[in-house]
Amino acid sequence: MAEQDVTQAYRRIYTLNLGPQHPSTHGVLRILLDLDGEYIVKADPIIGYGHRGHEKMGENRQYKQFLPNASRLDYLSGMLFNHGFVLAVEKLVGIEVPERAKYIRVIASELNRISSHLLWFGTYIMDLGGFTPFLYAFDDREQILDILDSVSGSRLTYSYCRFGGVNRDIDSNFIDMTRAFLKRMETRWADYDALVTKNIIFIHRTRDVGIIDAELARQYGVTGPNLRACGVAFDVRRNEPYEVYDRLDFEVPTGSKGDALDRYIVRFKEMQQSCRIIDEALDRLPGGDFLTKKVPQKLSPPKGEVYSAFESARGLSAFYLVSDGGPGPYRCHIRVPSFGNLNVLNEVLPGTLVADAISILGSIDVVIPEIDR
Repeated sequence: MAEQDVTQAYRRIYTLNLGPQHPSTHGVLRILLDLDGEYIVKADPIIGYGHRGHEKMGENRQYKQFLPNASRLDYLSGMLFNHGFVLAVEKLVGIEVPERAKYIRVIASELNRISSHLLWFGTYIMDLGGFTPFLYAFDDREQILDILDSVSGSRLTYSYCRFGGVNRDIDSNFIDMTRAFLKRMETRWADYDALVTKNIIFIHRTRDVGIIDAELARQYGVTGPNLRACGVAFDVRRNEPYEVYDRLDFEVPTGSKGDALDRYIVRFKEMQQSCRIIDEALDRLPGGDFLTKKVPQKLSPPKGEVYSAFESARGLSAFYLVSDGGPGPYRCHIRVPSFGNLNVLNEVLPGTLVADAISILGSIDVVIPEIDR
């Protein structure tokens, strides 16, 4: 009997459900795995368990009524999606935003980006068996939640941005809290480096694991830190700048291999760059109004359409709105990054161990509610 025939005779493919209630999936996600021993032969992500119909709700509500929905698409980037929606409506209607409001929005959005990355950082390391970094990360994240709560009244699903600005100005207390947080983080990076980045166990669990090259990323529409880890320096804030990002000095971190370790390092550096953005925005914060006084109570944009992109914590996000002249959009479509980022697992997981699948999935950082919108 040939060696290949012997191998085939003893090969047994069986199916394993990863999720939809497994804690490593970070949401109601099911991945149907075909396994040969501990090796993955095929992976099929199955979504739709938490569908809520946000786009259809957007088409059956007035523009202002949809404001609370935006932050519930990606609940970890709530401020960023709230910001993105008002940018789209302002572009559709032609609303001018005061300079002070633009800077405030950027500061709040970057705080939310750091908050999202810190949650990913803590939970990812815990998926791999490390508990201490989780406690450190959530301790830091709590400071951000206190800061954003002081102006928005929320700690997760924010509805702070308004058409023409923000609903409340920031005060000296907000600025002092933010400055204190930035100073705190200056010493934290070394702690995280020692705990995680230089940890030999973590390195072996992530280096050369789950490689996504630039071409594969392009085919599946992978964006955000996952794309930048492949060496592609695409960031909406830099390539298609909005608000005041074109006036601020920051770098776009990139990787080279596109493995799980690169994805970790890119997000780690992004948090540092977000701190840099916030620091400069606070230094350059102008006076003036925080909300334009020219926005009508009831918006009825002229007939037309608009596509408005922004960079969420997970990548390229966008709102596509079509107006028929009524008080609400005729069509509301939302581009979310997690859909493409998740489906690339079809190509990445086959050939890897089940244990590596947890590391790869965690490194992708998907948020299922934005897919099941």
